[in-house]
Amino acid sequence: MAEEFFIDKTQNKAQQYESLLQQITALISAETDFIANLSNISAALKFGMQWWWVGFYLVKDNQLVLGPFQGPVACTRINFGKGVCGKAWQQKQTIIVGDVNTFEGHIACSTQSQSEIVVPGFKNGLVFLVLDVDSEHLNAFDNTDARYLQQLMALIENLAFH
Repeated sequence: MAEEFFIDKTQNKAQQYESLLQQITALISAETDFIANLSNISAALKFGMQWWWVGFYLVKDNQLVLGPFQGPVACTRINFGKGVCGKAWQQKQTIIVGDVNTFEGHIACSTQSQSEIVVPGFKNGLVFLVLDVDSEHLNAFDNTDARYLQQLMALIENLAFH
């Protein structure tokens, strides 16, 4: 079932996330297919928050492999510890990069991307996927983004394993 998302841009960022998370929860509650849900979550985040690129990388055979995403063509495989996604996987923590051009080892899938946030998802204490969000603007992400995207990842972890 197709859904239409509405995010009131007059609200502050936290309020926008609250609204978006409620809408995403309603959207995925009736669907049991994990990949279908990741696909719709990617679209909801990209168009709801108006980001440049939003997608998931899944851990497969000790690499991050491109999963559902919205945006321009992306890197297909990322090694452990490489780039922002690989570092978030290695460190098992959210990483915010205000200027990707200053991040040592940044993997430039697109020169349009200027800032990035990567949030890992866990199963039994191990990272099984990461959410990667890029913006064409510098310093687009902060602790508010981290907090709400971590909440979203908790929803995704529940989808995947319950």
